[in-house]
Amino acid sequence: MDDLVLGFQEIEESQLLLVGGKGLNLSKLAKMDGIQVPEGFCVTTVGYQNVIGNNELYHDLVGRLDLLRVGDQEQIGEISGEIRELIAGLEIPEDIAQAVMDYISELGAEHAYAVRSSATAEDLPFASFAGQQDTYLNVIGVDAILEHISKCWASLFTDRAVIYRMRNGFDQRHVYLSVVVQRMVIPEASGILFTADPITADRKVVSIDASFGLGEALVSGLVSADSYKVRDGEVAGKVIATKKLAIDGLAAGGTMTRELDVTQQRMQTLTEAQILELARIGRLIEGYFGRPQDIEWCLVGDVFYIVQSRAITTLYPIPEAEDLGNHVYVSVGHQQMMTDAMKPLGSDFYLMTTAAPMRVAGGRLFVDIAGMLATSAGRNNLVNNLGQSDPLMKDAFETIIARDFIKAVPGDEPVPSADVKASDFFEARIENDQEIPVALIRDSQASIAESAREMDRKSGTDVFDFIMADFQVLKQYLMDPRSSAVFMTAMDASAWLNEKIEAWLGEKNVADTISQSVPNNITSEMGLALLDVADRIRPYPEIIAYLRDVTEEDFLSELGRFDGGQEVANAIQDYLRKYGMRCAGEIDVTKARWAEKPTTLIPMILSNIKNFEAGASADKFERGRREALWKERDVLEQLRSLPDGEWKADEAERVIGLIRNYIGYREYPKYAMINRYFIYKQALMREAEKLVELGVLHEKEDAHYLHFEEFREVVATGEVDYRVMEERKDAHKLYEKLTPPRIITSDGEIISGSYARENMPDDAIVGLPVSAGTVEGRARVILKMEDADLEAGDILVTAFTDPSWTPLFVSIKGLVTEVGGVMTHGAVIAREYGLPAVVGVEGATKLIQDGQRIRVHGMEGYIEIL
Repeated sequence: MDDLVLGFQEIEESQLLLVGGKGLNLSKLAKMDGIQVPEGFCVTTVGYQNVIGNNELYHDLVGRLDLLRVGDQEQIGEISGEIRELIAGLEIPEDIAQAVMDYISELGAEHAYAVRSSATAEDLPFASFAGQQDTYLNVIGVDAILEHISKCWASLFTDRAVIYRMRNGFDQRHVYLSVVVQRMVIPEASGILFTADPITADRKVVSIDASFGLGEALVSGLVSADSYKVRDGEVAGKVIATKKLAIDGLAAGGTMTRELDVTQQRMQTLTEAQILELARIGRLIEGYFGRPQDIEWCLVGDVFYIVQSRAITTLYPIPEAEDLGNHVYVSVGHQQMMTDAMKPLGSDFYLMTTAAPMRVAGGRLFVDIAGMLATSAGRNNLVNNLGQSDPLMKDAFETIIARDFIKAVPGDEPVPSADVKASDFFEARIENDQEIPVALIRDSQASIAESAREMDRKSGTDVFDFIMADFQVLKQYLMDPRSSAVFMTAMDASAWLNEKIEAWLGEKNVADTISQSVPNNITSEMGLALLDVADRIRPYPEIIAYLRDVTEEDFLSELGRFDGGQEVANAIQDYLRKYGMRCAGEIDVTKARWAEKPTTLIPMILSNIKNFEAGASADKFERGRREALWKERDVLEQLRSLPDGEWKADEAERVIGLIRNYIGYREYPKYAMINRYFIYKQALMREAEKLVELGVLHEKEDAHYLHFEEFREVVATGEVDYRVMEERKDAHKLYEKLTPPRIITSDGEIISGSYARENMPDDAIVGLPVSAGTVEGRARVILKMEDADLEAGDILVTAFTDPSWTPLFVSIKGLVTEVGGVMTHGAVIAREYGLPAVVGVEGATKLIQDGQRIRVHGMEGYIEIL
């Protein structure tokens, strides 16, 4: 009977599976000095398991639940309802009932109790599951308590709890319920305390919500609560709400809702001293648990009682610094168009590629810009360079600078404000020679081929040594001053042309049209090349029908049994030889490449066959080239008609030549980097396969959770610690659910910028204009490229695009993304293909519904829902 019911003081830290997350945390709180917790006990999960025992109907119903998905809500509701009815009707075993009666007798049968659910998958460090099971307040009498214990057990299968577990990957069969029975306190006030601000995520701010009566009124949304902010031991902000209602406990049991007196409605719930005392308690609890907490509290007389504390699981982790000073971190993913969480091997590869001061947090990479913010020159660079391509970052930089969060180094000389724009003194960084990018690409490709040949001769730890040496070659190519001079000249030239033509002719963003169908753009060529693949398949209806049902990655070997099958296989294999190293989120080397998962290409190929006629690739490129040349002639003719137009036309013509010859090269360095990444990955996965054969690794993909040097050590020793591996896998699952911030401080505060909204409709969805034009169409909200089912003329709405998304661009007529800047991938390709585009639209995939008709204003930077 000892493990059927446990008092708070009897519960040990290792007994999570007996008492659930809530029960374990209450036990810890009850043992803390200086923390008041109402007395109570837990009916353990052993009792719950004894009740469901070998009940065949229960196991049959749960088995039926296992076959469902989150979207099957009607069936989930039916089956969950049957399980709840079954559990509520089962008799509580005599030994459990007797143990409950003994504890109630000890605590006082005359008192009222709260009966609360505590699941084993609840109040965990990585998933709170808050509010998924039921709580019953002011329950009086042993019989009523036993009845409500059964109700709590049944609430493990509320629809919301079942769906939440499905979404978070918890097995329905292996989540059990403990029930907390706790002395009821009837408070004058109650509420919630966060030891980190839930809005800004600032860990130095305590946020308190408070209202009169039981906290149920606040949690259920019946009342607005007072809101208090505490920072550095002082009340930093207060909002006093009008609190019309309160929920009170009744003497006979249960609760009632009452209307507050008019004078009390606007009264501050807590005094200044009480606010500070509660904040102190919150910090004490946070220190004990070692991470920010979400705490439920009650005030009885002058005593604060704590009735629950759990980790705040939605906070983004703070990158670790090597000192205690202030730091500011900028997301790499927002620059590289890949905000997904990376596995350890993936982040290591990127860290080995760059010398920037980077940190990993939440599976994402961040650059520490504290050093830049410490000087006027650095601040100016951040605002006018990095901030220029992303107004949200620029606004955030200006906020941080205005606060003086990072102090300037002593003796720093202020940089004069740049009233003169960079384009007023534009000068090409390299002469205009169309052979320069051709030569750069040729030399790079030769070096990549040589690296591949050398890698084929390596095995064992020599693979790792060669990769380390070859990374130096990769970095030389990435940092080649001739290479950066080419695309920087093109970017500067585009800015100059846009500014000057708007000033001289009143026409905005003319460089967007000039940039269409330029040479040497490896990424846009990739999209057009897939149209050519579609043309090779188009004459063979049997193969088209076969591809519609393909699921296995070895489908290419099956094509030989069809008429034209070898030709089609050759066309796809030729495409993969040139572009197979690409994939969504390609800066993470652990992501499956097209060459590893060629089925990813099938929906795009079929879409091209459906939406285009033969020869569309050449037609599309030629149409863009003609539009660009027409725009060039039109601009130059208009300039020459001006009184002082000859020199303006000459300058514009020179700059247009630079754009046309050099802007396409902007996409090549990343292609070269990903080429080398794939050479490295193929060699590493060969080593991982050997480790699987030796029984060291369970599967080759487990190597993705090793750091590069750890992987080398495993190859050398044949030993691996799978406990660490599993911890990293669990952490990665958590990280995948987090939304990374653009900018986060060492206080954990997320600094968000905002867009100017001048001359826009009130209901406009605002972003950054990156490709001119206005277009209407059906919004297709697509989060995974392989899920794309596009019709010609759709507008793509997604979180971010990297080069792997380019084949979809040939089918759409507009683009909206949540992440992006003026010169990031989606913007560059949108301009080349002549697609109106707005990027950096916060929450676009939630604000815009799939199938809605929308209008994209690529010149002004906003979207209308029609």
